[in-house]
Amino acid sequence: QVQLVESGGGLVQPGGSLRLSCAASGFTFSNYVMNWYRQAPGKERELVAVVSNTGRTTNYVNSVKGRFTISRDNANNTVYLQMNSLKPEDTAVYYCNAVRYTAYGDRQYDYWGQGTQVTVSS
Repeated sequence: QVQLVESGGGLVQPGGSLRLSCAASGFTFSNYVMNWYRQAPGKERELVAVVSNTGRTTNYVNSVKGRFTISRDNANNTVYLQMNSLKPEDTAVYYCNAVRYTAYGDRQYDYWGQGTQVTVSS
């Protein structure tokens, strides 16, 4: 069965760092684009970071550029989100997402983790 299991969330002070991990199983990890989303109460789910199948291409929402880094280790079926210089507005549940696209760029398979809470507070 397909599983995405996030870990690494917690409580951190503003300016601090956290590293989120997402362990994947049950599918061919290297064939999937990996994403990190986040959602705070009362807000829309927001795409935070994207990494290509190979790990060579990444994209970020403007609010985290220069602070967050997404990476992946295909040998270990794991995607990471390194979060530095954290701000209170980064507080949210963070979700790992795996997507496989058709040759035409449409979503074909779409898997989600259970989420991990990140709280940035002094």
